[in-house]
Amino acid sequence: MEIMRDRLPCGTGAILAVAASGPLLVLIAFTVPLTTLTDTAIALNAGPGAQAWIMSAIAVGAASGLLGSGAIGDDYGRRRAFVVGALVLAGASGVAAMAPTALLLVLARVLQGLGGAAILACGLGLVGQIFPSGPARVRATGVWAAAIGAGVAIGPVLSALLADVGGWRLPYLATALGGGALALAGWTVLPESRSPTPRRIDFIGTLLIGSGLAALLSGLVELRAGWGQSSAFVLLATGLILLVGFVAVERRMSDPMLDLGLFQRPAFVGATVAALAAGTGVLSLASFVPTLLERAMGVDTALAAAVLMAWSATSVLTAFGVRWLPTSTTPRSLLVIGLLGAGGGQLGLYGLAPDSSLWRLLPPLLLAGLAYGVLNAALGRQAVESVPADRTAMGGGANNTARFLGSSIGLTIVTLLVTSPDGTATPERLLSGWNAAVLITASASLSGALVVLLARGRTVRTASAPEDTVDATGDVPS
Repeated sequence: MEIMRDRLPCGTGAILAVAASGPLLVLIAFTVPLTTLTDTAIALNAGPGAQAWIMSAIAVGAASGLLGSGAIGDDYGRRRAFVVGALVLAGASGVAAMAPTALLLVLARVLQGLGGAAILACGLGLVGQIFPSGPARVRATGVWAAAIGAGVAIGPVLSALLADVGGWRLPYLATALGGGALALAGWTVLPESRSPTPRRIDFIGTLLIGSGLAALLSGLVELRAGWGQSSAFVLLATGLILLVGFVAVERRMSDPMLDLGLFQRPAFVGATVAALAAGTGVLSLASFVPTLLERAMGVDTALAAAVLMAWSATSVLTAFGVRWLPTSTTPRSLLVIGLLGAGGGQLGLYGLAPDSSLWRLLPPLLLAGLAYGVLNAALGRQAVESVPADRTAMGGGANNTARFLGSSIGLTIVTLLVTSPDGTATPERLLSGWNAAVLITASASLSGALVVLLARGRTVRTASAPEDTVDATGDVPS
């Protein structure tokens, strides 16, 4: 694939900076409730069920929109979809900042996720188009991946600081301003790119995959919100039926949104399984660390968020550092190493006690962070290299969909094991459930490493895939 760099509207450094700012802002938006939920719940009179939805609604929106927005970006303009996603994120964040009820805040969080989906899928798709395969792409996907870790590290701390200054609404307002700035930068700096032979929009497939994933993740949220709720099982069953329908429809389509033949490619299978395992394993367990520290070990919110940075901040450094590994290091080996390291870090969190020192958590969190940074960098690269050259945004969308689905499954498992329906569990009971959660989520990471190791094969590119071109004004020739 050839990109005419001399005709790009800006230098590749500026393009990468804007593309990487996307996941940074999206992950900051994701983490706002981690340190503001208590004040938000008091202000909006939100009960435990509503609080679970405030935490998770953005993931529901993101997972349901990633594949569709990526496919649309590939066919009708990746920059265009990126900018629209940033505007949706900005508008939804503004609504969240002014929400008078928990219901409106939840709906705004879903819209935040939909906007974030387009930013994640099409930003990574643009990186795959602008930076050729090889060292340049390794560096670029490492920067993009580091932005994910930076968002997780910065988000809770920044939200806590802003909330101390102006209340729980201020972090949402800041996100709205950031979304507006990102849209402007995207329109000004990013080049437009798309497939020169765009496919028709797969409306039925987009509807089925979006509604199926939304129902499935909503069912998981309902399970976390309360034990034995019939609505959860209805949503889960509905989601599975819709996803089966999606597979049936895509098999019959001449130009499907998701080519199911990709699952015959070892590289695509490995990247998808690794993303699912990372979400189910290290991401879901690490996300619950602040809650465990507060409820079982009496640590205040700010300190709990700081402890989590041992994981998230470390992942930023290793995502940057992947570029200095030998060029002979394959993405598959990085995925295996990352998942094994993550599993080892998770197992190190087994056996905590109410009086355990916080220093006891640092070595396993650092190991898990090192591994997660390697995973993020390898996943970003493999997401765009395991699909045809003109489907990079769809590849990014599919990979991140697997990650969000995995994290929702894993977080549901952790929540059900660690918490109690009435919220009165003793610290000893919470930590007993935590130990079970550690073993299950670590098994997910280690099992994922085994599957990726067995999924042997080189990355396959479609020789007939048309080359994208980039116009000096950022427009794609028609």
